[in-house]
Parts: sequence; structure tokens; C-alpha cells
Amino acid sequence: MSLAAFNQMHGAALATALERCCGASRWVAAMVAAHPFASVAAVHQSSDEIWSAMGEPDYREAFSHHPMIGDLAALRERFADTAAWAGQEQSGSQQADEATLLALQQGNHDYLAKFGHIFIVCATGKSAAEMLALLQQRLPNDAATELATAAAEQNKITHLRLDKMLGLASGPESSL
Repeated sequence: MSLAAFNQMHGAALATALERCCGASRWVAAMVAAHPFASVAAVHQSSDEIWSAMGEPDYREAFSHHPMIGDLAALRERFADTAAWAGQEQSGSQQADEATLLALQQGNHDYLAKFGHIFIVCATGKSAAEMLALLQQRLPNDAATELATAAAEQNKITHLRLDKMLGLASGPESSL
């Protein structure tokens, strides 16, 4: 949709559209309050300002709106609202060999056990092997470092999804 169409949205429709971009309810409410926006740049600026004021509960809530990397069953079942976007974002995991997928699955479970939330990475354009390498690099992090890293990755995902919502994405992800 265009920025003009987005600016004409109200109420539940507006909140639902924004929730597809980031599942943190305080972020959604603040974006609704900041709406309408003068430009796409203003959408992104408001998003950044609001996200920077969020805390751990907000991050964890946003993370809970993502399927585990490579978990295609969860994409279909639990995340129907964002399944197309997440599936395209994670398309690199769909062409992986069995050993990489199994290592990614095990790494995701180890990560979840250690940090209490799923591994969050802006997966667009990354292969399963690249995501696995990032997961393995981040697994030794302490909880505070990893929370900050995952929150920064969530912010990248939010920006990509805002662009998709506003019809600005280019490349294979733009066919939403």
C-alpha cells in the first residue's frame, strides 16, 4: 500500500498492519499514536525512536511473534499473519542440506534454552549456513549482549517489513 493509504488507516486495521511489522504491543500503540506520517522517512524515524525507548519485555514480546529460523511448520500454523513475509525472509533455510538444517535446529534449541527467547536474525538474503554461523557466533554471548543484539536484529526486520507494507521493498521479497 502507499503511504497515503497507510495514513488513511485507523483503529484495529492500522494496529493489525503495524503488528505485522513488529509484534511488540507498546511499539504498535506508540506508532498508532504517532500516525499519520509526513513521509516514509518519518515512519522509519518514528519507528527507531519508539523502538529505542522499549525494554526487555517489549523485545521479548516482539521476538515471540517470529517462528524459529527454519521451522516451516510454525510459519504455517502459528504465524499465518506474517507467514509470507517470514517465509521469504527465511528462504535461505529452505534450500539447505539436511546436516545444516539439523545443526540449525539444534542450535536454535540451545539458544532458546540459554537465553529464553528464540534466535532473532534479519534473515533476508542469508543462507541457512550463514544463519547457522551467526547463531554459533552469538551463542557464547552473555544475556545482556545477546538481548541487545537480538533487539537490533528485530529493528532491522521491522524496517524491512515497514517497507514491504508500504510497497517499497525490492527484489524477491517485494512480491507480497
